Amino acid sequence: MSRLSILCGAALLLSGCAVGPDFHRPAAPPVHALTPAPIPATLGAGPDREAVAAGAEVPRDWWLGFGSETLDGAVARALAANADLDAARAALRVAEEQARAQRGALLPTLGADASIARQRSADALSPTLDSGQNPYTLRTAQLSIGYALDLFGGQRRALESSLALVEYQRFEAEAARTTVVANLVVALMRAAALRGEVDAAARTVALQERIVTLARRQRELGAASTAAVIAQESALALDRGALAPLQKSLAQTRDLVTALEGGYPDGRTEPALDLDTLALPPVPLALPSRLVEMRPDVRAAEALCHSASASIGVATAAMLPDVTLSANTGRLSEQAGSLFAAGNRFYGAAGDLAQPLFAGGALLHHRRAAVAAYEQSLAQYRSTVIGAFQNVADVLQALEADAAALEAARSAESTAQRTWELVQRQVGAGDASHLTDMQAEIAYLSARAARLDVQATRFGDVVALYQALGGSWSEPAAPGR
Repeated sequence: MSRLSILCGAALLLSGCAVGPDFHRPAAPPVHALTPAPIPATLGAGPDREAVAAGAEVPRDWWLGFGSETLDGAVARALAANADLDAARAALRVAEEQARAQRGALLPTLGADASIARQRSADALSPTLDSGQNPYTLRTAQLSIGYALDLFGGQRRALESSLALVEYQRFEAEAARTTVVANLVVALMRAAALRGEVDAAARTVALQERIVTLARRQRELGAASTAAVIAQESALALDRGALAPLQKSLAQTRDLVTALEGGYPDGRTEPALDLDTLALPPVPLALPSRLVEMRPDVRAAEALCHSASASIGVATAAMLPDVTLSANTGRLSEQAGSLFAAGNRFYGAAGDLAQPLFAGGALLHHRRAAVAAYEQSLAQYRSTVIGAFQNVADVLQALEADAAALEAARSAESTAQRTWELVQRQVGAGDASHLTDMQAEIAYLSARAARLDVQATRFGDVVALYQALGGSWSEPAAPGR
C-alpha cells in the first residue's frame, strides 16, 4: 500500500498541467460611442423633460425610479411567482449540481462490498476450500479504492466546462428576470394608455350617436340632406369599429399582466396606473466599454465560449494515455465468526495504463468538432455583442423621436382642449350650436387618445433602454462555491 501512496503522490505532481487552450475573455469591441450622433443633455420639454445621465448605469431596482407603489407591488408579485423565473432558477440549480458532480471525478472513489455465496463444485474438480467441504458458503467483506490520475487534465477541463455552464445559467436567469420585469412594466403602462383610449373612444361613439340622431331630426325638418346624414352614420360606424380593437387590446394586456405575475385570467384586473402620475427618471447613458460587462446575454454568450474552449481540452485528453490506480482489501471466510481471523485477510493493488491506438478516426474528429464548436461560439458571441450595441442605439434614437412626438401630441391636445372650451363658451352665449360643441369635444378626445398612446410609447422605450443596458444585476460569486 505504501507503493500505491507513492504512485498517487507522483501522479498528483504530474497532473499540474491540462491540455487544450486556456480561456481568455474576448477583448471589448473598439466602440467609443453608443450612437452615431451625440445624445443631447436633455430630452423633451416641460413636464416631459428628461435628463440624460452620461456615464451612469442602470440601478438594479430601476423600476422604482417611476415612483409608483402600484408598479412596485406588481413587480414584487412577478419576481415571487412568475413561472419562467422559477424555471430559470431551477435550471441554475441543475447546472450547479452537475458541476459539483463533475468535481467528484477528480477525487478517489471508495466502495464497500459484503456478500454471501453458497455454491457447489463439480466432483471432477479439486475441492475449492482447504477443508474439502463441498458444497460450501463463502462470506466476503471488502473495501476498494480507485483513482484516475487525470495526467493530462481531461477531467479538470470537464469541470471547467461545467463551471462555465453554471455561469451561463446564472446569466440566463438574470436575463429572464430583466425580461419579465420589463415586459410587466411596459404592459402596465400600455394598459393605462389603453384604458384612456377606450374611454375616449366610447365617449366619441356616444357623441357620434347624438350627432346622427340630430342629423336625422334635421333631415326630417328639411334642414339637412340625406347625404349629410349618411356622412354622419359613416363616421359613427368608423368610430364603433375603432372601439372594438382597443377593447380587445386592453383585455389581452390585462391577461398578460396577470400571467407575468404568475396568475390565471380568472377575472382578476391589472393594477391601475395613471401615466400622468409616473415620474420620468433620468436616462442612463452607460459607457460603451461597460455594455459588454452589464448585458447578461453577452455574458451568457461569453460563458458558452468558455465552456466550448474547455471542451477542446476534454477531447484532446481523450486521445492521450489514461492511468488508473486501484486497490482492494477485505476478509473472506466460511463462517461469519471467523471472518476477521488472521488468515482470512486478502488485498490487491493494480495500476492500469490505457492508450487509444485506433478508433476509426473518431477521437481526432471529436477534437476537430470541439475546435469548430469553439469557433462557432466566438462568432455567436460577436453577433450577440453587435446586437447589444444595435439594441441600445435603436432605443436611444427612439427616445429622441419619442420626446419630439410627445411634445407635439401634448401641444395638439392642449390646442384641442382650448378650442373645445371656447366653443362651450360660444354655445353658452348662443354663438355656436350643440353640433359644433360635440364635434369640438370629439376632436379633443381624439387628441387626448393620441397623446396617451405616444406617452405610453415613450415610457415603454425608457424601459427598453434599461433592458438594453443590462437590467441591471449584481456580479455573481464565482460559480461552484
